[in-house]
Amino acid sequence: MAFDVKPLPYDFDALEPSIDEETMKLHHGKHYAGYTSKFNDAIEGTEWADKSAEEIMAHLDALPSDIKTAVRNNGGGYVNHSLFWEIMSPNGGGAPSGKLAEAIDAKWGSFDSFKSEFQAKATGQFGSGWGWLVVDGGELALVSTPNQDTPLSDGKTPILGLDVWEHAYYKKYGPGRADYASAWWDVVNWDEVARRYDAARNG
Repeated sequence: MAFDVKPLPYDFDALEPSIDEETMKLHHGKHYAGYTSKFNDAIEGTEWADKSAEEIMAHLDALPSDIKTAVRNNGGGYVNHSLFWEIMSPNGGGAPSGKLAEAIDAKWGSFDSFKSEFQAKATGQFGSGWGWLVVDGGELALVSTPNQDTPLSDGKTPILGLDVWEHAYYKKYGPGRADYASAWWDVVNWDEVARRYDAARNG
């Protein structure tokens, strides 16, 4: 099956002022679309073409060497961004509730402490990459990955991710990665993150 460029679940300008319209148009229409196209090209005609993107990335080491790098980079870009668009919302912000909030408090002591550690993990990623909240063995953990690597390839389930590639923020924030990360909390869709948390724990 070919993977499609999923439309944003909101307008390009809907996340302003946290993320500007021009950045969203370039990020979605150029970068994400490019990863999607190259991912499809890499797996076309192979035994992997009928697998889900998540299954492919979870079994990256099983891929033949001639497509592994292309899939790692572009399949990672596809799954990472597919999550990224959905865990943001113009009605986002605030704090999680329910089981997710309880788990965050149990792990980090408070939501504010969690936010500080997540932001440090994400902004501390050298060069391009991502900061993640993952479910690992049923427990929450923070990790970062370089480039378009996905925690799925390490057996972890990402439920919240922050893109810290420069194309995600440079037009508005310049080198201010930390400013971008701080503003991003205002658009986090905690209902979607909680849904993913429940699915990962029950899945």
